[in-house]
Amino acid sequence: MNQKRIIIVDDDDSVLVTIARILELEGYAVETAKTGQEAIKKSNLASYNLAIIDLRLPDMNGADLLTAMRKTTPRMVKIMLTGYPPSEDRTETIKENADDYLVKPVEIEKLLRIVKEHLEKQESAGDCASTAI
Repeated sequence: MNQKRIIIVDDDDSVLVTIARILELEGYAVETAKTGQEAIKKSNLASYNLAIIDLRLPDMNGADLLTAMRKTTPRMVKIMLTGYPPSEDRTETIKENADDYLVKPVEIEKLLRIVKEHLEKQESAGDCASTAI
């Protein structure tokens, strides 16, 4: 079984480090990016099974990043991360662009459950991302 690759995109260092360490301890290969452009650059060089993307980034909206990354890795699972409890309208917008969403501060058990569930669905559907170039 190939190690699942995850990219986390957030401009908050504490969020990046915390989520990355948690996922690495679970056996995932994790990379991080602080901006949308950095994430796009990395996704052009490597494939990821899953992306966790902050809704508000310094250089672009997280939903716009999802659209851009969909072009390079269309089968990648996309999870939005937001610091704001979603309203009904925002929930619909997020769901249209992402596979799921989490509200900060992230509950570790919920994060791990959602990541595992989506990666299992991806694997059972045969939509595994390829390894890095």
